[in-house]
Amino acid sequence: MRSMEDLERMAIFARVVEAKGFSEAARRLGLSKSLVSKQVSRLEKSVGARLLHRTTRSMSLTEAGAVFYEHCARILEEEEQARRAVGRLHAGPRGVLRISASVAFGTLHIAPALPEFLARHPEVSIDMAIGDRLVDLADEGFDLAIRIAARPGDNLVARRLAPVKRKICATPGYFKRHGVPRTLADLANHNCLTYTFAEPRDAWRLRGPRGDIDVRVAGNLRLNDDEALSAAVLGGLGVALLPTFIVGRDLQAGRLRAVLSDYVPHGSHVHAVYLPTRHLPLKVRAFIDFLRERFGPEPYWDRP
Repeated sequence: MRSMEDLERMAIFARVVEAKGFSEAARRLGLSKSLVSKQVSRLEKSVGARLLHRTTRSMSLTEAGAVFYEHCARILEEEEQARRAVGRLHAGPRGVLRISASVAFGTLHIAPALPEFLARHPEVSIDMAIGDRLVDLADEGFDLAIRIAARPGDNLVARRLAPVKRKICATPGYFKRHGVPRTLADLANHNCLTYTFAEPRDAWRLRGPRGDIDVRVAGNLRLNDDEALSAAVLGGLGVALLPTFIVGRDLQAGRLRAVLSDYVPHGSHVHAVYLPTRHLPLKVRAFIDFLRERFGPEPYWDRP
């Protein structure tokens, strides 16, 4: 963008997308519908691409428009952040913060963090829903969701909170009875318990010194829940590929032992996701910053 006019048109375009129509955007901006439409048309001419599909009854983003909107929203949000940093330097987070979090991570790591966050920000209250269903943030009124994924989803802003690692592990007692696997081929002689969401074909896809490899595994237990799977491993039943955010303390305490550390699955991350907006509430920003500070580059469950 080369001019202030283009920046203003980007702001109008973003408001049209957020309002899902020209009429509502014009009302919010205090402009005429025809002026809003002309400004978007001029923006399309400036960028050399159609940004919106228009009919008499509906409006939708083109593929180029969806990509362009993400950049517009980011630029406008940064502008608003700069304004707030100056104009609201002493304002603090306040209001109800609605959060969605997965069962395992929410229970183990988000819920225990809430007392400290609320003590820091006494004007905030929290309404948190714990469950593995992917909620619709807009339709269900959530401020943000804590999700674990390589890619957390389209049309959402995502901030990385922590890496998610998985390790091949079992109890020391199990290894004493059955031997410690020294190579991937040795896993054929072990009772390998599988997590059906991540390993639907009873194969562990790992990244090793020579690249990616699929390791066929077999065992007498398949589960669709990591916490239940970790309980079976802690009971001495077999070997499993488990997330360290669940079993990190067991590894630190010696209740579990990790093996074949040169082989790991492709990584994912814990993300805080929220809807694109020019005005990210301070309560949301404060909570994200708090979690990033709490977990750090190497979260506490992965430290020696």
